[in-house]
Amino acid sequence: MDAKRTLEFNARNIAEFRASGGTLGGAFDGAPVLLLTTVGAKSGQPRTSPMMYLPEGDRIIVFASNEGKDNHPSWYHNLRANPSATVEVGTETYPVTATEITGAEHDRLYAIQAERYPGFATYRERTDRIIPVIELSRTEP
Repeated sequence: MDAKRTLEFNARNIAEFRASGGTLGGAFDGAPVLLLTTVGAKSGQPRTSPMMYLPEGDRIIVFASNEGKDNHPSWYHNLRANPSATVEVGTETYPVTATEITGAEHDRLYAIQAERYPGFATYRERTDRIIPVIELSRTEP
């Protein structure tokens, strides 16, 4: 998907998510989806990205899969520059801090996501890069 189509796709999903109280239909019907708002690493402007996540207890885990492209998604670069962000889950919005997960824990979490949603296995097969796994931890405002 080119950049313009990606922006349009994301804008439609963000609007649907907010209008529906935190759910999406279509390909995302029934999947856990959140909105992640980061600060643009270059622009300093807020950037919101819809994405699937893995709820694990009190943890929220996201995957910088970028559909298996050979480059990381922009939101990942934004979090590397500034790990403070905001998530919208359902109708709740709160601040988070991002921490990258590596090693055996990375592999375990990615395997769970790929088993639940086989597209993530396909993304991993499409690229030679290691797809980052990020924990979003609730922080005090």
